[in-house]
Amino acid sequence: MSLYAPQRQATPPPTVTLRPATVADAAILAAWDLEPHVIACSSDDPLAEVAFDGTDWSDELSNSAYELTYVIAEVEGQPVGVMAVCDPHTEPSHYWGEIEPNLRAIDIWIGPPEWLGRGVGTAMMTQMIDRCFGEPGVEAIVIDPLASNTAAIRFYQRLGFVSEGRRMFDEDDCLVHRLTRGDWEARR
Repeated sequence: MSLYAPQRQATPPPTVTLRPATVADAAILAAWDLEPHVIACSSDDPLAEVAFDGTDWSDELSNSAYELTYVIAEVEGQPVGVMAVCDPHTEPSHYWGEIEPNLRAIDIWIGPPEWLGRGVGTAMMTQMIDRCFGEPGVEAIVIDPLASNTAAIRFYQRLGFVSEGRRMFDEDDCLVHRLTRGDWEARR
């Protein structure tokens, strides 16, 4: 009998690829918006039945004038998540208000619940952070999880994001975080 318990093999995270979202992705995004975990990441309203105020994804994905890039994450060709990336200083809605230049803002969500907790989010964020900092002028990345979304906050902090404090975005009570280029490079 061995005195040592066998080491349990950790399942490697799936290989995630990112591709530009297209209007053809609108139906899947609309379906994901009905998932309880997606609704919870987009609103503190306990009566909300759809995420992101029922965004018309066909319109959102075809509006080329809006400086917001959507990216679909896939595992073996299956869509599993989506990311939105913008320059918060120049995007036309001024969602972030007065904010300095040389930043990127990222939103991320996993669609199918069976892909939660499997390393997909970490792979998505790592790739997107690398892409953002691949642009020489980008100095930091900001995110705005709901203050109530403690799991997302822990996730972002594990990636190196640092809390800057609470802020209201319309009716959403968020805990803004920032990741600087220097902090990200120090982790690599």
